[in-house]
Amino acid sequence: MNPVELKSVRKCYDQFVAVDDLSFVIPAGQIFGLLGPNGAGKTSTIRMMLGITIPDSGEVRLFGEPFRRELLHRVGYLPEERGLYKKMKVGEHLIFLAELTGLDRAEAAKRARHWCERMEIASWMDKKVEELSKGMQQKVQFVATILHDPEFIVMDEPFAGLDPVNAKLLLDVLLELRKSGKTILFSTHRMDTVERLCDSICLINRGQAVLAGDLKQIKARYGRNNVQIACEGDGAALGFLKQNPLAKSVNDYGNYVEVALAPGADAQQLLQQVASRAKVQKFEMVEPSLEEIFIDVVGKDGESDGAARDARKEKANA
Repeated sequence: MNPVELKSVRKCYDQFVAVDDLSFVIPAGQIFGLLGPNGAGKTSTIRMMLGITIPDSGEVRLFGEPFRRELLHRVGYLPEERGLYKKMKVGEHLIFLAELTGLDRAEAAKRARHWCERMEIASWMDKKVEELSKGMQQKVQFVATILHDPEFIVMDEPFAGLDPVNAKLLLDVLLELRKSGKTILFSTHRMDTVERLCDSICLINRGQAVLAGDLKQIKARYGRNNVQIACEGDGAALGFLKQNPLAKSVNDYGNYVEVALAPGADAQQLLQQVASRAKVQKFEMVEPSLEEIFIDVVGKDGESDGAARDARKEKANA
């Protein structure tokens, strides 16, 4: 049974189409990434999943059933915007929110203590929310999301406001939850995190799915057509790559350079050129990063969208 299925879902706000005939399935026990540029329709999609808004057409199914609000007690939701009462103490706030999901006070207090210790905020349970940093508040909101032990967890930009240490802590907890059988959807702009966490993804642009499926299979389709290069020195010797016909694109990450090879380019020829200019420390063929795939797909989608608009204009003027 799939926790979530969207079938040809569409949502408009006046004349603006936020989600356009969107369909995808989130398999049970996976971490699923809902990705896209700003304004792509990610948050609108999540809100329809949770019944916050209603689709204009299409169907949302939860746990194999048509959407009904009674199913939401099996769902945990961490919104992008913080929704905590600033004057309440952290512990009381968590108990209050857990009671709203149906837990009795004693059990809610027990779980709140456990998860606050796990998220390293137990010493703040008697503090008011307003006394906490943004990162600490984000951890409190995450605890509130999972306190009632939901089967399906939805998180919109869960790493917002977290420093690297706390981001790693949250990442470890998410992996533990997946291992325990939970299904997790998260929407984020952090492509590196998606690559580390997600089993499958759906990339949407202008409200439509432009890339979806198993993440490993998606990356494998792009092949090992990228080269990571590191040389001694400050990397200035690699500046020639940006105008090199063997390179489709070049990204300089400081410690190394990643080159996407042009169609038909010979990697060995590129290695010879680099070696003639600098002492090579690393030259490795790799799959493109998800960030590169993201940029490539969204860029092409924008070009095709523009071409479609031009064609419509020509037809209208004919």
